[in-house]
Amino acid sequence: SQPILGELTASHVSPDSVQLEWSVPEGTFDSFVVQYKDAEGQPQVLPVDGGSRTVTVPGLSPSRRYKFNLYGVWGRKRLGPVSTDTVTGEWVCGPHLCPLGAAEPEERPSQPILGELTASHVTPDSVQLEWSVPEGTFDSFTVQYKDAQGQPQVVPVDGGSRTVTVPGLSPSRRYKFNLYGVWGRKRLGPVSTDAVTGEWGRRTIHGSLECWPEEEPPSQPILGELTASHVTPDSVQLEWSVPEGTFDSFVVQYKDAEGQPQVVPVDGGSRTVTVP
Repeated sequence: SQPILGELTASHVSPDSVQLEWSVPEGTFDSFVVQYKDAEGQPQVLPVDGGSRTVTVPGLSPSRRYKFNLYGVWGRKRLGPVSTDTVTGEWVCGPHLCPLGAAEPEERPSQPILGELTASHVTPDSVQLEWSVPEGTFDSFTVQYKDAQGQPQVVPVDGGSRTVTVPGLSPSRRYKFNLYGVWGRKRLGPVSTDAVTGEWGRRTIHGSLECWPEEEPPSQPILGELTASHVTPDSVQLEWSVPEGTFDSFVVQYKDAEGQPQVVPVDGGSRTVTVP
């Protein structure tokens, strides 16, 4: 039975982020996709797993109207969109820590503390970041960095996570990563760390450099054929196989209609993704 996509609402709005919520009155979806245009008018895509009913869209501009479209992916079908419009707030006390008419202090839980950010696992094309929360809880996190072309990138992370892998990096390049914690209408941080991606043939795990000897290389997984299994006027569903071994994650790269490079991260257990 085909699932039904319920109403989309903006449940929490700050100057630089919007939290979206939706319902699924009937059935289940494999995944969701949020689409919107950034302040420069460039289309942005935010993939969301099928079990979620909320996502925070970070990296927005203050005092700007945004329209968000939510699609539900079910097998080879993309259902929707359901849409909502919202206007981001204004900064009233600086961009890093800004309460906007929040509840009285005695009604609010103790403000959480964001611990140290470290690069725990570095490869030529990815960095795994880890952090701690010594006290309290955050609603979500945001990792910000600049890619090899100097373009700012944003990776949203749910509030229960303490680690994230940033894919699609370039080898032998220094990156600076900033981590923010979102708590109610406040954005705390950043805490930062620098990491230099490795060269092909070596990797760093918890500060220890491991070189892969030529005579004993690790068992390398094999990436099978990529096919476009379902094509619509505004989306393509890609499928692929892994004949041998396992991958930590996948990255789909393409250029949009304006020639801008786009990156879609995919978890290592997936064998399909819809590019909307």
